[in-house]
Amino acid sequence: MSIAIYIAVMAGVTYLIRMIPFAFFRQKITSKFLRSFLYYIPYAVLSAMTIPAIFYSTGNMVTAIAGTVMALVLAYFDLPLIVVALAASVTAFVTGLFL
Repeated sequence: MSIAIYIAVMAGVTYLIRMIPFAFFRQKITSKFLRSFLYYIPYAVLSAMTIPAIFYSTGNMVTAIAGTVMALVLAYFDLPLIVVALAASVTAFVTGLFL
Protein backbone atom coordinates (compact mmCIF):
# COMPACT_ATOMS: atom_id res chain seq x y z
CA MET A 1 0.00 0.00 0.00
CA SER A 2 2.83 2.43 0.78
CA ILE A 3 4.32 1.96 -2.70
CA ALA A 4 1.05 3.17 -4.22
CA ILE A 5 1.24 6.29 -2.04
CA TYR A 6 4.84 6.91 -3.11
CA ILE A 7 3.90 6.59 -6.78
CA ALA A 8 0.92 8.93 -6.32
CA VAL A 9 3.10 11.55 -4.62
CA MET A 10 5.74 11.29 -7.38
CA ALA A 11 3.05 11.65 -10.05
CA GLY A 12 1.61 14.70 -8.28
CA VAL A 13 4.98 16.38 -7.94
CA THR A 14 5.85 15.66 -11.57
CA TYR A 15 2.51 17.07 -12.70
CA LEU A 16 2.92 20.22 -10.60
CA ILE A 17 6.41 20.87 -11.95
CA ARG A 18 5.10 20.69 -15.51
CA MET A 19 1.86 22.57 -14.84
CA ILE A 20 3.17 25.57 -12.85
CA PRO A 21 4.85 27.35 -15.80
CA PHE A 22 1.63 27.11 -17.83
CA ALA A 23 -0.39 28.53 -14.93
CA PHE A 24 1.90 31.52 -14.32
CA PHE A 25 3.12 32.41 -17.81
CA ARG A 26 -0.05 32.84 -19.87
CA GLN A 27 1.49 35.44 -22.18
CA LYS A 28 4.67 35.29 -24.21
CA ILE A 29 7.74 36.22 -22.16
CA THR A 30 9.15 39.43 -23.63
CA SER A 31 12.12 39.98 -21.33
CA LYS A 32 15.32 39.09 -23.20
CA PHE A 33 17.12 38.33 -19.93
CA LEU A 34 14.41 35.97 -18.66
CA ARG A 35 14.11 34.23 -22.03
CA SER A 36 17.87 33.63 -22.25
CA PHE A 37 17.90 32.49 -18.62
CA LEU A 38 15.14 29.94 -19.26
CA TYR A 39 16.82 28.82 -22.49
CA TYR A 40 20.03 27.76 -20.73
CA ILE A 41 18.49 26.07 -17.66
CA PRO A 42 18.28 22.56 -19.25
CA TYR A 43 21.96 22.71 -20.22
CA ALA A 44 23.00 23.87 -16.76
CA VAL A 45 20.98 21.17 -15.01
CA LEU A 46 22.27 18.46 -17.34
CA SER A 47 25.85 19.60 -16.76
CA ALA A 48 25.37 19.73 -13.00
CA MET A 49 24.12 16.13 -13.01
CA THR A 50 26.60 14.73 -15.54
CA ILE A 51 29.97 16.26 -14.65
CA PRO A 52 30.20 14.80 -11.10
CA ALA A 53 29.13 11.39 -12.42
CA ILE A 54 31.89 11.50 -15.02
CA PHE A 55 34.65 12.20 -12.53
CA TYR A 56 33.51 9.69 -9.91
CA SER A 57 32.48 6.84 -12.21
CA THR A 58 35.91 5.31 -12.79
CA GLY A 59 37.24 5.64 -9.26
CA ASN A 60 40.41 7.19 -10.63
CA MET A 61 40.62 10.88 -11.47
CA VAL A 62 43.32 10.39 -14.14
CA THR A 63 41.23 7.96 -16.19
CA ALA A 64 38.18 10.20 -15.85
CA ILE A 65 40.13 13.23 -17.06
CA ALA A 66 41.58 11.27 -20.00
CA GLY A 67 38.13 10.13 -21.08
CA THR A 68 36.68 13.61 -20.68
CA VAL A 69 39.46 15.20 -22.71
CA MET A 70 38.94 12.65 -25.48
CA ALA A 71 35.19 13.29 -25.46
CA LEU A 72 35.68 17.06 -25.64
CA VAL A 73 38.14 16.80 -28.53
CA LEU A 74 35.90 14.48 -30.54
CA ALA A 75 32.79 16.54 -29.78
CA TYR A 76 34.63 19.66 -30.95
CA PHE A 77 35.03 18.01 -34.35
CA ASP A 78 31.26 17.25 -34.46
CA LEU A 79 31.57 13.48 -34.46
CA PRO A 80 28.42 11.44 -33.70
CA LEU A 81 27.49 10.96 -30.06
CA ILE A 82 28.03 7.18 -30.18
CA VAL A 83 31.58 7.68 -31.47
CA VAL A 84 32.34 10.23 -28.76
CA ALA A 85 30.91 8.04 -25.99
CA LEU A 86 32.67 4.87 -27.14
CA ALA A 87 36.02 6.62 -27.67
CA ALA A 88 35.84 8.28 -24.25
CA SER A 89 35.01 4.95 -22.60
CA VAL A 90 37.83 3.13 -24.40
CA THR A 91 40.27 5.93 -23.54
CA ALA A 92 39.34 5.76 -19.85
CA PHE A 93 39.65 1.95 -19.91
CA VAL A 94 43.01 1.90 -21.67
CA THR A 95 44.36 4.63 -19.40
CA GLY A 96 43.28 2.55 -16.41
CA LEU A 97 45.22 -0.44 -17.74
CA PHE A 98 48.47 1.52 -17.64
CA LEU A 99 48.03 3.00 -14.17
